[in-house]
Amino acid sequence: MLESLKERLVQVAKQAEKDGLCKYKSGNFSIRDENTNYILITPSGAKRDDLDANSIIVVNIDGEIIENKTNYKPSSELQMHLMAYKNREDINGVCHTHSLFATVFAVIPMEIKPIVFEAMAYGVHVPVAKYERPGTKELAESIVEPLKISDACLLEKHGVLTVGNNLEDAYLKMQYVEDVAKIYYHALILDKKIQEIPQREFDKIINL
Repeated sequence: MLESLKERLVQVAKQAEKDGLCKYKSGNFSIRDENTNYILITPSGAKRDDLDANSIIVVNIDGEIIENKTNYKPSSELQMHLMAYKNREDINGVCHTHSLFATVFAVIPMEIKPIVFEAMAYGVHVPVAKYERPGTKELAESIVEPLKISDACLLEKHGVLTVGNNLEDAYLKMQYVEDVAKIYYHALILDKKIQEIPQREFDKIINL
């Protein structure tokens, strides 16, 4: 069932570790099948080297298991992924990582401001979803408001979440968030009063 989507999910999950956005078993990824509305999600506690198409778990939008070929459980953040899909009908991919520089801002907590134009990739700002314990309904609910204004949000004391019109789009946004966070981190070391790019400048580009 949905084998090509499973392969894409495995590929992105493994690439995230190669790119340094995830360590060992951390992070989780999902993709929505537009035909069935089923959600395919990476399993909890699986090493990337052991991950294959059979490891991917299929659930419906209410989180009920449709297909599970292994003893793995769905990611502990399943509720958060489902909440994103329920509140953003335009998305078909969700990525959650603990990438270093973005997570630094999540820990402070501090919004990643648009200090370079690459911030346009995910919606200019990266707001912070207020702290809730990982794996809880409350954490899932905390992302609703931030995702109304951006395709990326920080999870306070936790990590970062991105969404996209497909999985690869969501992952590209994750890469941009980490890149901008890294630039912002180093810029703040040199100048605590660094100014963000005003929205009117982004609007000029968008309206070209």
